[in-house]
Amino acid sequence: MKTYDIVVIGGGPGGYVAAIRASKEGKKVALVEQGHLGGTCLNRGCIPSKALLKHAEVIHTIRDASKYGVEVGDMTFSLSKMMDRKNQVINTLRGGIQALLRGGKIDLYEGKGSVQPDKTVKVIGEKEETIQGTSIIVATGSFPTIPPIEGLDKISYLTSDDVFDITEIPESIAIIGGGVIGVEFASIFESLGTNVTIVEMADRIVPSEDPAASQLLTKTLRKNKITILTSTKVTAFKEEADKKIVVIQDEMGANKELAVSAVLVAIGRSPNHSATEALTLQKDGKFIKVNEKLETSQSGIYAIGDVIGNWQLAHVASAEGMVAAQNAAGLNKIMDYRIVPRCIYTSPEIASVGLTEAQAKEQGYQVKTATYQLAVNGKALASDHREGFVKIIADKEYGEILGALLVGPHVTDMISQISSYMQLEGTVEEMAELIFPHPTISETLMEAANDWLGKGIHS
Repeated sequence: MKTYDIVVIGGGPGGYVAAIRASKEGKKVALVEQGHLGGTCLNRGCIPSKALLKHAEVIHTIRDASKYGVEVGDMTFSLSKMMDRKNQVINTLRGGIQALLRGGKIDLYEGKGSVQPDKTVKVIGEKEETIQGTSIIVATGSFPTIPPIEGLDKISYLTSDDVFDITEIPESIAIIGGGVIGVEFASIFESLGTNVTIVEMADRIVPSEDPAASQLLTKTLRKNKITILTSTKVTAFKEEADKKIVVIQDEMGANKELAVSAVLVAIGRSPNHSATEALTLQKDGKFIKVNEKLETSQSGIYAIGDVIGNWQLAHVASAEGMVAAQNAAGLNKIMDYRIVPRCIYTSPEIASVGLTEAQAKEQGYQVKTATYQLAVNGKALASDHREGFVKIIADKEYGEILGALLVGPHVTDMISQISSYMQLEGTVEEMAELIFPHPTISETLMEAANDWLGKGIHS
């Protein structure tokens, strides 16, 4: 039986990063992966969705070309070519991970890993093997949550795992769930000409984000003829002829039926505990409970990523992977969740970091905010992206930046500037004094900072 200093189970953005970091700490490492390297993010989430959202952006640009004095003929597109390009991107990145693992001299075991109470790991693939780890990092990720709604098991439906493999564009689709996953897929399908309806139980879409962001995104999606039904509950599904029937109940209790060609269930993801079924680990609800070092209730066994909850985001899983790997290697690292950027890649994009205004007030801060509209930004006007804003949330007494909300083009790239200020405990005044290039969307950060100080120029 082969022995290792650290065995990582799961090759997603948390697991493979943990394995590589552990190898850089001089440890002998094994990585166990049942499917493709890259996990949900690379194969069924972040990367394929962004590839298809790029297609949506191109389609919208062509549709709007006449506004820029460019006349084009009838537009056609090929779903198969779009999927081929998406797969090329995925395969390139998978190959990159394999090269990194080889460079780190990490042994890759292809199969399902199961942790035993004695810290051996049983790997069932083409053959059954058992390996031993002094420390183990569980990074088994998650799977789509399927709600127990009457009739759902009687119809064919899509999830965020299999929607990337469709071979035909549906004429109409009901997306169950108006969170991050739901709204991104709504944007993709709308661009392909599908009649899209979002059904959300909460009183607004992307309910985890600031109401102002939700309101602007709702306006834009509806402008693109996407139907949004909020405060609406799905009570049943059925199938009639070639249509799926979604039975819904609105906030007034009235029942209605939606007849659609396809249904996408996108209400969230549940932790995958397949690797720890033989263990008795403490849980926090449905997630594995860990301490600030990401160690579980069993000494020497760590858990990271979607399986522990917190922020179910690829970059958070990677950060957790590095912390867990260092602790498994004998170092003393603490996971800090105070500065986690959160991004939604719709059009307009939404990016936020730190505390929302409501959260800051709940925590006892004397909060002062400033909001700067993109409608008065030169680059935004020139590129016809005037819908959006920058909101800074800061402590009134010292001007320390507590959080920010950005809505507009390229804000998912811009948000790290705010993160950097927060990491260094920067103030609004320091941001206001920084010279930003002009014309750029990023200079709205400086403008918002000056507005916060009551010294704005272009407000």
